Amino acid sequence: MIITYNGEPLTTNAPTVFDLVMDQFGTEAGVAVALNRSIVPRSTWLDVPLHEGDRVDALTAVQGG
Repeated sequence: MIITYNGEPLTTNAPTVFDLVMDQFGTEAGVAVALNRSIVPRSTWLDVPLHEGDRVDALTAVQGG
């Protein structure tokens, strides 16, 4: 399926938000996700499916300056 990930088209087979995060970051530590402009609580990532055309914005906390 094709989704918009951080403003860019992305082809993915990830069935859930959790799977997408693991594909993109390899960890869930320090990651925040919005799906279709709504924050997705980390505790629900395994239960939130992705669909064709979804918009996902994900970011990580960066330490330092």
